[in-house]
Amino acid sequence: MTADDTFGRLDDDDYPAYTMGRAAEMLGATPAFLRALGEHRLITPLRSEGGHRRYSRYQLRIAARARELVDQGTPIEAACRIVILEDQLEEAQRINAEYRRAAESANPTAAA
Repeated sequence: MTADDTFGRLDDDDYPAYTMGRAAEMLGATPAFLRALGEHRLITPLRSEGGHRRYSRYQLRIAARARELVDQGTPIEAACRIVILEDQLEEAQRINAEYRRAAESANPTAAA
């Protein structure tokens, strides 16, 4: 993914997680933008014990990529679809690379 990797990748249940206000501030966006991403099923906020929405670093990285596209004039719904597809492609490429490495190590003569 081409989004800034300063947020890193964490599983959704890993912390630190940021409140909606702090997450929006870090993205240079508004809380309404984060809510819109949730409405389009791009990110789903975690809930703290008090019921407050919180966002993981991975979710912020995904939201940052969506914001790049929206800033370039892409409608928010399309930006969410693009980011989802990019994330799926990245995961598929990672799995394919792992499969190829395993196949090559299991049969080194087939790689030649």
